[in-house]
Amino acid sequence: MSYHKPEAKAIQELKDIAQRLRIHSITSTQASKSGHPTSCSSIAEIMSVLFFNTMRLNLKFPRDPSSDRFVLSKGHAAPILYAAWAEAGLFPVEELQNLRKIDSDLEGHPTPRLNFIDVGTGSLGQGVAVAAGMAYVGKNFDKADYRTYVVVGDGESAEGSIWESLHFAGHYKLDNLCVVFDVNRLGQSEPTSLQHQMDVYRKRLEAFGFHALVVDGHDVEELCKAFYEASSTKNKPTAIIAKTFKGKFFPNIEDLDNWHGKPLGDKANEVIKHLQGLMMDSSDRPAALAPQTPTKSKPAPPVDITNVKLASPPAYKLGEQVATRLAYGTALAKLAQSNDRVIALDGDTKNSTFSDKLKKAFPERYIECFIAEQNLVGVAIGAACRDRTIAFASTFATFFTRAFDQIRMGAISQTNVNFAGSHCGVSIGEDGPSQMGLEDVAMFRTVPGSTVFYPSDAVSCERAVELAANTKGVCFIRTSRPNTAVLYDNNEPFVIGKGKVVKQSANDQVLLIGAGVTLYECLAAAAELEKAGVHARVIDPFTVKPLDADLIVEHGRACGGRVVVVEDHYQQGGLGEAVLSALATHRDFAVKHLYVPGVPRSGPPTVLLDMFGVSARHVVEAANAVLKL
Repeated sequence: MSYHKPEAKAIQELKDIAQRLRIHSITSTQASKSGHPTSCSSIAEIMSVLFFNTMRLNLKFPRDPSSDRFVLSKGHAAPILYAAWAEAGLFPVEELQNLRKIDSDLEGHPTPRLNFIDVGTGSLGQGVAVAAGMAYVGKNFDKADYRTYVVVGDGESAEGSIWESLHFAGHYKLDNLCVVFDVNRLGQSEPTSLQHQMDVYRKRLEAFGFHALVVDGHDVEELCKAFYEASSTKNKPTAIIAKTFKGKFFPNIEDLDNWHGKPLGDKANEVIKHLQGLMMDSSDRPAALAPQTPTKSKPAPPVDITNVKLASPPAYKLGEQVATRLAYGTALAKLAQSNDRVIALDGDTKNSTFSDKLKKAFPERYIECFIAEQNLVGVAIGAACRDRTIAFASTFATFFTRAFDQIRMGAISQTNVNFAGSHCGVSIGEDGPSQMGLEDVAMFRTVPGSTVFYPSDAVSCERAVELAANTKGVCFIRTSRPNTAVLYDNNEPFVIGKGKVVKQSANDQVLLIGAGVTLYECLAAAAELEKAGVHARVIDPFTVKPLDADLIVEHGRACGGRVVVVEDHYQQGGLGEAVLSALATHRDFAVKHLYVPGVPRSGPPTVLLDMFGVSARHVVEAANAVLKL
């Protein structure tokens, strides 16, 4: 179908809507005495054309799976996004005056508190990854004709994460994705590095596999045509590189430095009057144009991602040596067998994390994100939006640290992504400290609403994967590289926040707590202590967050208040501090905490565990020391 230019009346209406969006951005930021009206103004025509000419939206159900997706990566322009939805009729425009108020969900940057927002934005450089995840799902899983649009600021395009995501989108030929660059020349404190070098943007984006269009971002006719061209371009995503001006149509403010993040103050009335003078219709009546409704030709199919179970229970022999990372891969493939919306994403470590077990079973449900962990996390968050998939993202535990901001924003976005980090602690051995996850538990524990699993054997790991698939919020599963003995019967039930007592007797004198490889060091220490007539009880916490504090208090008291906790992690923020926190309000406890005290080195795993103070020998010493207190 060839492009039909909108009628002159529609063009004028789009221009008027853009000015109304500008006015709303001014009045709402005036009311809140804070915000970014000049950053809103540069995308006014883009938002007008997207919402009132291009996108297909269900105003009665903004998260309709068949609706087009929109991500405002430059989240500080939130007032104009809110204004667009209000002008479209989702809520009264009067509510825009509640921007940034404590009792309003129209927050300073978008969050999913609002029913028309899929993900939180505002920490720059992340919107393209999320949009790419949405587009990947639309193209490859839903096989629907909804499209995904993301507006990116030129300042944030200095973020490397943006280019990770552009590479991903180009590689997978996501022709249902349109990335709009708002090239308004000015950053927060000074001009951007490229300013208005539009040809540089175009060449870079073409090099990343995009159909790149340079347009006048304030010309609604050009924008209408560009968005049409994007929708009809096949086998590559489109980038619309819009030359814009910050504070466009704001007299004595347009394209001037030092207006970022400031309401217009005493200039507001003058600017509003000028904007009204540019409109053919400056009345307050609703716009004649309205967003298109979602197409019914290829809607998103119904999806059920509730109550997901392993296709078959764990099948191990007691004492069998199996690494939890291997059990993770086994469980992932079993989950995928029982629900076709279970997907795996990895950063080129699939043969080490064993996410390749899902790929071998269901290759179409595996997403290779290559060595770009920030994009890996962002794509997973996008893929999980609107409950379209159950996403498991895996890599070495330590490499998630570089994507902590994406994970943090995922929590703000109310995401349900599951993260699996393998190769934790000094027990990975000869690869050395750059590969050792020693901060990961601390990092994921700080994430609001997160669940942190630390399974110690293959059975508990399979059950952790199953539980994570059915748990809201960010989940982290910490898996180990070395083989460990199967401790639990295949039918052993596991519950989030409930630990297991794996060794006890009536006359235990000290409680030992370990997880992963250190649980086995605790068991070895208990056997050694027993030779000397000292009986030790051993607990496997299973989840570090939430920790089974009641179990620890109960059994700690049964052991005279003497506790040793040992972990293959740095001191701060891990299992030990979780235990100390749980015991902080209880009297008469003496706790010895063993942890990796400093940056480790390469060496055999058993040698490193001993060298860095978390082996059975050190547990025995700590137990004897606490017995003397």
